[in-house]
Amino acid sequence: MAKEKRPEVPDRLIELQRVSNAARRAATREAYTPEGWRPWRDAADEVQVAVTEHAVEARVLRYELEMETKRLARLADDASHT
Repeated sequence: MAKEKRPEVPDRLIELQRVSNAARRAATREAYTPEGWRPWRDAADEVQVAVTEHAVEARVLRYELEMETKRLARLADDASHT
């Protein structure tokens, strides 16, 4: 069975996802408030728009691009915490 090729992910998408990840961690440290979660929602929305736009431009499957973006952002986050 051939190994599937992962989509190329621009650094910009990885960084947007890392910002969203950090906003999620900050939001979930406290009790829910709309104001407290707004930065996370806004960051997540920005990631979704950017992933969709890049998937169209690069002619790749959006879902695969999103999953690869999240994977690479997690790796970058893990590397920065060691």
